[in-house]
Amino acid sequence: MRTAVPCVVAQASGTRVQAGSEGGRRIRVHRPEGRVPGFRNDVPMMTLAELQAKARWVWQQTLLIHKRAPETRVASSLSPVEALVCLYYGDILRFSPKEPLWEGRDRLIVSKGHGSIALYPILADLGFFPLSELEQVCRPGSFLGGIPDPVIPGYETVNGSLGHGLGVGCGMALALQRRHSSNRVWVLVGDGELHEGAVWEAIMFAGHHRLGNLTLIVDNNSRCMLNDTACVVTLAPLAEKLKAFGWRVEECDGHDLAALHPRLSAIGREPAGQPVALIANTIKGHGVPSLEASPISHVLSVPAGEIDRLLAGDYAGAH
Repeated sequence: MRTAVPCVVAQASGTRVQAGSEGGRRIRVHRPEGRVPGFRNDVPMMTLAELQAKARWVWQQTLLIHKRAPETRVASSLSPVEALVCLYYGDILRFSPKEPLWEGRDRLIVSKGHGSIALYPILADLGFFPLSELEQVCRPGSFLGGIPDPVIPGYETVNGSLGHGLGVGCGMALALQRRHSSNRVWVLVGDGELHEGAVWEAIMFAGHHRLGNLTLIVDNNSRCMLNDTACVVTLAPLAEKLKAFGWRVEECDGHDLAALHPRLSAIGREPAGQPVALIANTIKGHGVPSLEASPISHVLSVPAGEIDRLLAGDYAGAH
């Protein structure tokens, strides 16, 4: 089984961590007065152990969705589970399930749309739509398709054609910046998506305009559609390339919630005079050995029997 690259970023100063009664650590995010007026998140404060349990639940639900709809891209959807859990349950994103287009929300653009099926159970769990809709993914009449679009409450953009999410995010970030808004824009891309030239145009644009309200999360799972990313077109040295275009760059194990949450939390509240990229080193098909081992996991489905065995066992992603 492949292993993720260990975190190379120390825990951000200012994040208060207290021992929890269940052995987990309670992660408290400082929310300055006036920083986020109208903040509407109604998500209880979670310990590290609770975030890990939520990630396990999302992993399970993603596999169940794939069992019912084998056409979904499950390998790509399993690598960003922890990042999505941090954003939505870790007191980072501003959102309102009852008012998805609330003007005071932060914007999350899931540019690797086909690889975001893991977001469906999160949005349902938070009340953007009923949990029962998860039973209908890819079925006639359902608004939850194999490739999501803005008809789904909580999604900002059409995400079928790779390479465009960051450019859209740049436009949103520039507009918010010129309105002197405190809202942030987050964009999740896959490493294979960075082969698209439009992404690098957006990277140059963001650096030029010093979009400090823009964060790029690279789901660096080292695999694209039909091979390891480095065997198709290498991205190395990715961090240095982003820095050359005026970005602040950090790197972390994308499956280690103890490292990932403090880093994302700090990025979400620290003032920045330049765009920030977090390279989250992940494993494609995380927690599913057959997917982790295959260079073509992107296009593979997992048999129903294998999913049943996985769900009956231990979650490999628990740290």
